[in-house]
Amino acid sequence: MEPEDGFVSGVVFNDRNGDGVRGRFEFGIRGVAVSNGRDVARTDWNGRYRLPIDGEAIIFVVKPAGFATAMGENRLPHFYYIHKPDGSPENLRFAGVPQTGPLPRSVDFPLTRQRESDRFDVLLFGDPQPYTTKEVDFLAHDIVDELIGSEAAFGITLGDIVGDDLSLFEAVNRVVSQVGIPWYSIPGNHDMNYLAESDLHADESFERVYGPGTYAFEYGPVHFVMLDDVVFGGPVIGGSVSQNYAGGLSSDQLAFVHNYLEDVPRDHLVVVAMHIPLQGTVPQLDVPERRELFAILEDHPHNLSIAAHMHTQGHRFFGESDGYGGSEPHHQLIQGTTSGSWWLGTPDELGIPDAMMRDGTPNGYSILRLDGNDYSIRYKVARRPADYQMNISAPDVIDADAAEATEILVNVFAGSERTHVKMRLGRTGEWVRLDRVERPAPYFVEQKRREGNGPRPLPPADPSSHLWAGNIPAETGRGTWTLEVRATDMFGRTDTAYRTLRVR
Repeated sequence: MEPEDGFVSGVVFNDRNGDGVRGRFEFGIRGVAVSNGRDVARTDWNGRYRLPIDGEAIIFVVKPAGFATAMGENRLPHFYYIHKPDGSPENLRFAGVPQTGPLPRSVDFPLTRQRESDRFDVLLFGDPQPYTTKEVDFLAHDIVDELIGSEAAFGITLGDIVGDDLSLFEAVNRVVSQVGIPWYSIPGNHDMNYLAESDLHADESFERVYGPGTYAFEYGPVHFVMLDDVVFGGPVIGGSVSQNYAGGLSSDQLAFVHNYLEDVPRDHLVVVAMHIPLQGTVPQLDVPERRELFAILEDHPHNLSIAAHMHTQGHRFFGESDGYGGSEPHHQLIQGTTSGSWWLGTPDELGIPDAMMRDGTPNGYSILRLDGNDYSIRYKVARRPADYQMNISAPDVIDADAAEATEILVNVFAGSERTHVKMRLGRTGEWVRLDRVERPAPYFVEQKRREGNGPRPLPPADPSSHLWAGNIPAETGRGTWTLEVRATDMFGRTDTAYRTLRVR
C-alpha cells in the first residue's frame, strides 16, 4: 500500500518488547494525539491516524500519560519522524537534516507502558549557552554533577542550549544525559543556523538533533506544550552572532495549541514552555501573539508558562489589562539561567566563573513540582545548599546614633510580587515588614567593583525585581546582633536567613 497523496498515516502501538518494531500481538493504542505541527489527529480503535502533509514536515506523537516514547541517544525522547525528501539546504553553516527520501507507507510510533505518578518533579534549565567546550565543562561541574541520580521525572531546557556554535549540541547532550533522566528541549535564538535564508530553515540543525521545535507531551495529568517562539529575521553575513530575530508565534503554532488542547480536560494542568518571555520592551523580548495564546489558555484555568532568555529571574502575572481573561491571572516564570551571566566573572578555586546574573541571582536551575493540577517552583543555586534562597546586604558595623537610617536590602532569588519578607533583630525583636523595591543588587555592584577590568568581567547590573528594603529599628542598643530575615513565597513556603552585625 503506497502513501496517499497529500496525507501521512500510520499506527501508534504498544511496543511490548521495546524493540521499536510492531509485532503480531502489539496492538494499536486508541485516542493518542499525532500532529504535523498544525493539525492534530486522534488515533482510532486500531491506533491508526491520518494527517495532511504538504512538502517538508515533522510528524510527531504526543506522548500520552502512562507511556514512554522511544529513547534516542543521550536520553533524548524520539517521538517524531522528519520528512525532508531533499534534506536541509547545503549552504548552512552547521549540519542539518540529511535526505529522508520518499514518505514511508506507514509512519508508526512505538510506545511502552510506564508508571507515572500524579506527583512528580521536573528540572528546568534556562540558557546553558556554552560557547566553547570549556564552558560545556563548566555546565558539567557547576550544574550537572550535583544532579546525577536525580529522581525527577524528566528535564527541560528552555532554549539557548548552546551559544551559536551548533556543533556543541552533542557535547551538551552527553553531559546532560549523565543526570540519568529523559530530557526535552526547545530552541533559542542562539540555537539557529545564522546562514539560513529564512526562519523556515533556521532550525535545521536543532531539528536534526532534537526534532520539532513545537510539540507536546503528557506526563500524569499534566500537559506540556513546547513552543519555538523565536523568529529568525534572515541570514547574517559570515555567520556571526546575530541579533536579527524577534519573538513570535505563527498561525500554525497557534492552531496546533488550539487543536491539541481542544480534547484536554479542563481540570488538567497545562504547562507552556518557550524561550522568549511573553511580554517585553523590544521585539527580541516580546511575543506579539500572546493575546491569541491567552485566548486559547483561558479555556484551561489551570495553566502556567515558563520561559528563559533574560539571564535574570522573575515572575509575571497577566490579567485583563494584559489581554488574559481567565478567572485568575496567568503566571509566567522567567527562569534564571544555568549559565548565569554567560559564564562570565571571576573563577573560583575550581576554575568555575562566578556567573552571577545581573539582578543578583546566582546561576542555577529550578525544580518544578507537579501535584495533580497544582504546582510549585523551587530555585536551586548551583553548588549551594538548597536553603540558600536569599542574600542579605547590610553593613558589618553600624553607629548606634544612625541605626534608624541604616537600610537593609534582601534579594530573594525566586521572589515575586506575591512574596512577603520581614526581619527582626535578635530572637525577641519586633518583626518589621520589608517593602519591595527595584534597584540593582548591591552585592552584585560590589562584585563588579572588586573584579575591576578582569579578562571576563560580569555585565553591568540590572534592577532586581525581587529586592526588599527596610530599616534597622530605632534605638537599637550597642552590641552584636543577629539579623533574622524570613521570606514567604507564593506557594506558602518560608525561608530564613541570618546575618550578624555589630552596633557601636
